Amino acid sequence: MPDFDLLIRGAAPFEYVGITDGKFAAFTVGSARKEIDASGLCLLPGVIDSHVHFNDPGRAEWEGLATGSQAAALGGTTTFFDMPLNAHPPTLDRASFKAKRAAAEAQSVVDFGLWGGLTPINLDKLDELRDCGVIGFKAFMSNSGIDDFPSVPPDVLLEGMKRAAKLGLPVAVHAESDEMTARLSQEQQKAGRTSVRAYLNSRPVAAELEAIRMALDFAGQTGCPLHIVHVSCGSGVALIAAARASGLNVTCETCPHYLVFTEDDMERIGALAKCAPPMRAADERELLLKHLRAGNITTIGSDHSPAPASMKSDANFFKVWGGISGVQHLLPLLLDLGLEPELIARLTAGNVAERFRIAPRKGAVAIGADADFVLADADAEETITAGGLQYRHQHSPYVGRKVRGVVKHTFLRGQPVVYNGKLTGEKIGQLIKPNA
Repeated sequence: MPDFDLLIRGAAPFEYVGITDGKFAAFTVGSARKEIDASGLCLLPGVIDSHVHFNDPGRAEWEGLATGSQAAALGGTTTFFDMPLNAHPPTLDRASFKAKRAAAEAQSVVDFGLWGGLTPINLDKLDELRDCGVIGFKAFMSNSGIDDFPSVPPDVLLEGMKRAAKLGLPVAVHAESDEMTARLSQEQQKAGRTSVRAYLNSRPVAAELEAIRMALDFAGQTGCPLHIVHVSCGSGVALIAAARASGLNVTCETCPHYLVFTEDDMERIGALAKCAPPMRAADERELLLKHLRAGNITTIGSDHSPAPASMKSDANFFKVWGGISGVQHLLPLLLDLGLEPELIARLTAGNVAERFRIAPRKGAVAIGADADFVLADADAEETITAGGLQYRHQHSPYVGRKVRGVVKHTFLRGQPVVYNGKLTGEKIGQLIKPNA
């Protein structure tokens, strides 16, 4: 009888990786039913992208779980956490959770977790969402852009964090001051300024810092684990790092687009690069990269938020849908930045699994863990093309960008979902819940 179901040979930094029954079994040579010579490739834990909007059910015409999960797998993602919006209805109670779970189990090629919403209209539903198995609760401190997912005024956020603390789940916040962004946006448009630069001026770093300070204050008052998503500026990370050093249970995420683009790139690219918070000036990006390398940023997510082309085109930039299509290139973009493989593994897998309590099953190349892994050629170059995108709508601000770092194979629980850069067609995604 063979020692392993699968043996990977020669992938850096491992000489041998043996897999049995969908788990990492050993790091020694042995007989196997199947062997892969991975010489010249690096082996990384499968990416856990904790921030995607696949919009299914209800808005699959923007992006569905089928195309979204396929694009994720092509980029080396083996688990994603789907945000409660922009599905319709959003994930705000047991019924909407069950509907999204059923859609994902029927369509996803990789494993998935589900965020629940924290809004003024579902504070009494947080218990049932916890019982369903949500990863945590997502709240918007500014307008979400979606009518059926209202933002939280301060008193509601404070109450929601109190309840989440009792339930033992983190609250993730989109941190921008609603008062400041709404006022500045109105001022710009009243003056007839509707350009990319006008939009940038309406969402300054100050709006992000004000919201981060409020969220940190509430976390201190409630003891609620706090996760601040898509932090766009190094100065914001500095606030969070200081709070964590003082003992606060807070972590933060940034996204590849904040690491590779600046506000000048946003002006150059236009609608495909619109997001909130927006890209920042070069000095803030450099400070963000400095904090990333220093370990002050906990996780990296794509914040994949797609939309049809019709929603990404308007003479008034304020009316353009804000969202980056990027789940397929999260890992290649990080490899292209030249980050150490160990740091990439922590940011995209290990830290995510620890923060959201799905370790030790997920997030590490370790004996007994699910054999979720990526084999990538860190030295190969490719140019991102629209035709190579698996998204329902084949547009992205990354199109035309050359990256050094190409995903060759993606394995989920020891099964190939991408092999030689091609989808295998397997739909084996399972719901992942936090540990009790």
